[in-house]
Amino acid sequence: MSASPQATPRKRLLDPIDRTSEVLFGLIMALSFTCSLGAAEAGREDVRVMLVGAIGCNLAWGLIDGVIFVMTSLTERARGLATVRDLRKAASPEAAKRVLADSLPPLVATSLDDAAYSRLQGSLLALGELPPTPRLRKDDLLAALGVFLLVVLATFPVVIPFLFFDDAVTALRVSNGIALVMLFCAGYSLGRVARSRPIRTGLAMTGIGVVLVAITIALGG
Repeated sequence: MSASPQATPRKRLLDPIDRTSEVLFGLIMALSFTCSLGAAEAGREDVRVMLVGAIGCNLAWGLIDGVIFVMTSLTERARGLATVRDLRKAASPEAAKRVLADSLPPLVATSLDDAAYSRLQGSLLALGELPPTPRLRKDDLLAALGVFLLVVLATFPVVIPFLFFDDAVTALRVSNGIALVMLFCAGYSLGRVARSRPIRTGLAMTGIGVVLVAITIALGG
């Protein structure tokens, strides 16, 4: 019995940096509402208004961020199509190399030799007919939905304490504790992706998040 061919791994809709960034965005937006609540004097109506504001804000920004994600994906795809077209019109190997180098990250571009550029050029030139414009794909919409959900869901851990504690001061302290843990975990995740001291990155992200929330509140956000 012959062995079955190995399945091609499915590409993730959102990479770890995208996922963590969206969670951070939603978390900071939610904190700008919870931390602006005058907990000592707040009544149930004040808490209700804060909850509606935090959830409504992140619903709106989750939708906006999802749309922007789709637009960014289409723009990057359009840039890739333009690069291949410019490569096909290059008048010389040196011109083709410049086209490729401009499309690559600087560190990658400077580390490739002429043979590598030639292989890359050959692979791109072998592509079939290109679409005139980038096409919207199902994965784009699913990724945008993922962005929306991450921003919105990041709201709930920091607002749920206000639903379970009648005392606003206690609820705020629990909420802030949860937020600090989430900030640290987000920074730790980014540190693991970057392979750069996750614990230190987590602590740094916690401090940065606190500062950003303070700036947002001070500016009326």
